[in-house]
Amino acid sequence: MHFYPFRMTTSAMVGVMLMTAPCAWAVDPFTVRDIRVEGLQRVEPGTIFASLPVRIGDTYDDSKATTAIQSLFGLGVFKDVRIEVNGDVLVVIVEERPTVANVEFSGAKEFDKDVLRKALRDVGLTDGRPFDKALVDRAEQELKRQYINRSLYSAEIVTTVTPIERNRVNLTFTVTEGETAKINEIRIVGNKAFSESTLRDLFDLNTGGWLSWYTKSDRYSRAKLNADIETLKSYYLTRGYLEFRVESTQVAISPNKQDISITLNVTEGERFVVSSVTLDGNYLAKDDEFKSLVTIRPGQPYNADEVAKTSKAFSDYFGNFGYAFARVEAIPEIDRANMQVALVIRAEPSRRAYVRRMNVAGNTRTRDEVVRREFRQFEASWYDAEKIKLSRDRVDRLGYFTDVNVETQEVPGSPDQVDLTVNVVEKPTGSISLGAGVSSGEGLALTFGFKQENAFGSGSSVGIDLNTSKSNRTLVFSTTDPYFTADGVSRTIDVYRRRSSPLSDVNAYKLDTAGGSFSFGVPFTETDTVYFGAGIESTKIIPGTSLPAAYLNYANQFGYSSSAVPLTVGWSRDGRDSALAPTRGAYQRLGLEWGAAGDAKYLRTNLQYQQYYPINKQYTAAFNAELGLGKAIGSRPYPLFKNYYGGGLGSVRGFESGSLGPRDTSTNIPLGGVRKLVLNAELIAPFPGAGNDRTLRWYGFFDVGNIYGEGQPFRANELRSSAGVGINWISPVGPLRLSFATPIRKFDGDKIQRLQFQIGTSF
Repeated sequence: MHFYPFRMTTSAMVGVMLMTAPCAWAVDPFTVRDIRVEGLQRVEPGTIFASLPVRIGDTYDDSKATTAIQSLFGLGVFKDVRIEVNGDVLVVIVEERPTVANVEFSGAKEFDKDVLRKALRDVGLTDGRPFDKALVDRAEQELKRQYINRSLYSAEIVTTVTPIERNRVNLTFTVTEGETAKINEIRIVGNKAFSESTLRDLFDLNTGGWLSWYTKSDRYSRAKLNADIETLKSYYLTRGYLEFRVESTQVAISPNKQDISITLNVTEGERFVVSSVTLDGNYLAKDDEFKSLVTIRPGQPYNADEVAKTSKAFSDYFGNFGYAFARVEAIPEIDRANMQVALVIRAEPSRRAYVRRMNVAGNTRTRDEVVRREFRQFEASWYDAEKIKLSRDRVDRLGYFTDVNVETQEVPGSPDQVDLTVNVVEKPTGSISLGAGVSSGEGLALTFGFKQENAFGSGSSVGIDLNTSKSNRTLVFSTTDPYFTADGVSRTIDVYRRRSSPLSDVNAYKLDTAGGSFSFGVPFTETDTVYFGAGIESTKIIPGTSLPAAYLNYANQFGYSSSAVPLTVGWSRDGRDSALAPTRGAYQRLGLEWGAAGDAKYLRTNLQYQQYYPINKQYTAAFNAELGLGKAIGSRPYPLFKNYYGGGLGSVRGFESGSLGPRDTSTNIPLGGVRKLVLNAELIAPFPGAGNDRTLRWYGFFDVGNIYGEGQPFRANELRSSAGVGINWISPVGPLRLSFATPIRKFDGDKIQRLQFQIGTSF
C-alpha cells in the first residue's frame, strides 16, 4: 500500500497556488474509485464534495490536486488541507479553523458594546464565524476608525485569543481609549470682507466652551467640518460673493495626539449685484404664476439662498401638477466689468409621474399605520408636491418624532413612477414620576404620575396621576384615541377625583371634585378640528379653618355641594410646522363650556392664538394671546370653583402660580376670576455652545396679563408684566422649560416667584 500525500498549510498556501510545474511527489493519473473525508467537525461533507473538482469515476492527476487544494482553502473554513492517495481511493484530510464562540470588550467606555459588535459584524467577525487572524486585524482597524471618529486618536486595541473546548476561541478586545483630542485652533486665511471671528462663529466646530461636555463641539469630525465649510460658503454666497471658494483645508494633529488645528484657505472674489431675472423654458403656459414665485430682486446683492428658494418653489409648483422630475436651473451670466450678474431660470417639466409606493423608515417603536394615516399623498396617485409637504407636516405635528423628512426615489425601469420614503427619528413620548414624603402634618404622602403620548406605538395617549397627600389628593385617568374612527375622529375620556386645599395647612378648607367626561374631535379640513363633548361633575366645599368669605357666602346660599352637566364644543386650527419645536405657522383654539344642567349653570369660553415667525435658520419669534370669559346663567352667581387663575409658567411668569386676580379680604387667599387675559412674546434662539441643536434652546420673553373678578371692570393699568430668560430642553422625559423672570409691573401683595419650572407645552 502506497500513500502519496499532497498537503498545503496556511503558510504555504499562496506559494503552492502559484505553482504550475509538476510537483516532486507527483502521482500517475488514475481513475478514482472512492473519496473519503477526514477531520470534519462542523463543516458538512457535502460542502467538501461540492468544492472538489474531481468525482468518483474521474481521472485524478496533479493539476486536479492543486485545484482541489485551492477550492477547499477558498472556503475560508480550514486551517490545513491534505490530499492523500490510497490505491485508487482519494483521502481528503482537513483541519478546521477554530470557531469564534464569544466576543467581549474590555475598557470600552466611549461606545455602547452593541455599537462595537455591530461594527465587527460589518467586517465579518461575529459569534459562530471561523476564526481568521486577518479578519481580526481588520476588526482592530475598524474599532480604531470608530474611535478616531470620536476624536480618540490615541486609542489602542489589543486582541486576546483564548482557545476553549470543541475547537472554539473567545476573543477579547482590550481598549485603551486615551484622552480625547480637542480642537485648539481654527484659522481662516484669505478673508477680507468679514473678520475671522465672525466667520468662526458660523461653525458648529469650535475650540470649546463651558458646554462642550454636552455638545462635543470641540471634537473634530470630518463630516462636521464639511458641514461647516458648506455653512461658510453659504454665508458668502448669500452676500453677493458668487465666486467664493475654499482653496484648501489642512487638519494637523499634535505629536501627542491631543490637539488638533484646522486651517481653511479661502478666496472671496468680488461682490456681484443682480441686474435682471428672466425665465426660459416650458412653464406649462403659467409664466405669470411662476413669476410670482420669484423672490430674487434686481439691484440686490446676489443671494444663493434666494436663488435656491426660487428654484425649489418652481420645482414644488411643477410637482403640484405631477411633474416630479422637473428640471429647474438658475444660470448666472456674469458681467465682471460692472460686477453684475443676470440670472436666467431655465425649466423643463420633463414627464408626469405617479407614486408607486410610500414607505416609512426609522420608526423603531411607532407603528407604520400611525404614520401612514397622516399621509395625504396616496399610492398609485399622481405625484403632488403640496400633498407631500402636507403629509410631512402632519406627521411632524404628531409630536412623536424629533425629525421628519421625505425622500423621493425613481423606480428603475419605470420612468413615470417614484417611491417616497418618510424618514422619522423617534423621541421619547412618555414620562413617569414617583415620589414619597413624610411630615408631621401630612404623614406619608405618595405621588405617582404616568403619561404616554404614544402608548405602545399606537398613537393613543394614556395618563394617570395619583397623589395621596392630605392637602392635595388626586386620582386622574385620561386616554385619547386620535383615530377612534377610520375617518380620523378622535375620542377622549377623562375620569377624575380631586381633593385640594389652597393652603399648606391641612386643616384649611378643601374643594372635593369628582367627575368624568368624554369628547370627540371631528376633522373638517386638514388643519381644522371641531370638538364635541359632555360630562358630569360634582363639587363639594369642605369647610375648615380659613374658609374665604366668598366661599362661605356661596355655601350658605346654595349649599356646600354642587353638581353640573357640562357640555363642550370647541374648534382648533393647527398650521404649525411642528408640535415639538415649531418655527413657523399659527395655532388657534376656541372652546365653549356650558353647564347645561345641575345646580351650577354657567358659560365658560377660552380663546387662544399662537403665531411663530422664522427670523432666520436659528432664530424664531413667537407670540401667544389667551382670553377667558365666564358668565353665570340663571339666578345663581357664577360658581367660584370654575374661576380662571393666572400666574406662573403658561401665564405671566415671575408671579406665583395661580396668584393673580382678586383675593379674599380676610384670608388673602387667591380666588381667581371670571375673566382672563394673557399675552406672551418670545425670542427663541440656539443655546450658547449647542450650535444649531433644536432640542436645547434658550428664549427671552415678555409677559402681560391679569385675572378679573365678576363685576370688576377691565383696567389696563392693573395688568401685571414681567420679562426674563429661560431654557427649553426636549429631554428624554419630555419638553422641559425653566424660566427666570423679573416682574416689571407689580403691586403690593403680589406673590413673586422668579425661578419656575415645568414639563409641558410651548407657552
